[in-house]
Amino acid sequence: MLQILTPRNMPVLDTAALLHWPVERLQGGIVAHSQLEELRKLSPQRAMLLESIEMEWMSMSTGDAENAASATGDLPRLSPVDLEILAIALATGQTLYTDDYSLQNVCRNLNHPFEAVSNKRSQEQWSWELRCIGCRATKKADSQDEKECDVCGSIMKVKRAR
Repeated sequence: MLQILTPRNMPVLDTAALLHWPVERLQGGIVAHSQLEELRKLSPQRAMLLESIEMEWMSMSTGDAENAASATGDLPRLSPVDLEILAIALATGQTLYTDDYSLQNVCRNLNHPFEAVSNKRSQEQWSWELRCIGCRATKKADSQDEKECDVCGSIMKVKRAR
């Protein structure tokens, strides 16, 4: 895994932090270029404001993040922006600030530091599975596609493993 050296205490910020934290708290944070487009859709005024403050804007390949999310079964629940933020956090070694429980789940599995933005932090490791809506057969959830059940042909949905 590529390790990028950054000054200490530069948090990696999920979009929830960019939307809800005061500007002073965001300064010096690490963010993904892909978040800017997401912000422009959600809050154009906030996006313009954030472009004017001092933050570290990065782009990162998501291969390692996808592998880590696939290992926990969280990959189907993560957007491309989520995966890029996770990749940046893993590459820099910095704490990821996110309210996304799937991102927290992947970080917990990797023993990577994370903190919640405004919601309660997740308390335990979760695992996911594909469960058939017909016969209830299960298999590992490791892709973003819902699959047909090998047993009965019904759709399999991603669910928390029991």
